[in-house]
Amino acid sequence: MANNIEVKELLDAGVHFGHLTRRWDPNMAPYIYMERNGIHIINLYKTAAKIDEASEALKKIAASGRKILFVATKKQAKEIVAEKAARANQPYITERWPGGMLTNFVTIRKAIKKMATIDRMKKDGTFNTLSKKERLQVDRLRAKLEKNLGSIVDMTRLPGALFIVDITREHIAVKEAQKLNIPIFAMVDTNSDPRQVDYIIPANDDASKSIDKVMGYVSDAIIEGLNERKAAKESKAVEPKAEEKPAPAAPEAPATEEAKAE
Repeated sequence: MANNIEVKELLDAGVHFGHLTRRWDPNMAPYIYMERNGIHIINLYKTAAKIDEASEALKKIAASGRKILFVATKKQAKEIVAEKAARANQPYITERWPGGMLTNFVTIRKAIKKMATIDRMKKDGTFNTLSKKERLQVDRLRAKLEKNLGSIVDMTRLPGALFIVDITREHIAVKEAQKLNIPIFAMVDTNSDPRQVDYIIPANDDASKSIDKVMGYVSDAIIEGLNERKAAKESKAVEPKAEEKPAPAAPEAPATEEAKAE
């Protein structure tokens, strides 16, 4: 996939722009190409190689049937991440990160089930038996749950990996994933510590064009993995059954004395 990642495309999207030199994290030094006008410039050849590495790993996770949870709550990333994650049929958090989202997943699942219960109440008519005030309260609760957790309704177990945009902002998600040994993939800018991430993509995590470009490569890799999984399932389903061997013929009964005489 590295051959498909054009450094010029990354350059045009502004992926190379880091933060001001005074705000840098020294651990990002291996990924910095130079300094220009007080801003660090990211080495895009290393970015392309890291996108390729991360994409291959994400593809394998998707092909195994596990979910990848996308996390991006900053304004310029929210809509892009929600769109790309939904396109790849993956869960995402683009509103506030719910504390204990991973470490207290059982409680989060209970909140999601509460949404399903409210929906059932509306279908079977129970909702209409409530007073006007109660209906209003239930509707508000449903809207709040939908806003915060609606995008993870289908995530019935802990994700196989996290993909984060801006690990400094999403530090709580990073800590929870580390605690549970869940692999972390992330776009990491020059002001963040890459040692917290298993698969780093050194990139500008502030510009929407940069986020869109990197997320495009990532979501394509996940879709590729899902397609491989689907194809494997289909080929397994149509495999011809092993032909049954014909039953051995029963041995002929020995001729009797009368039969011989005849």
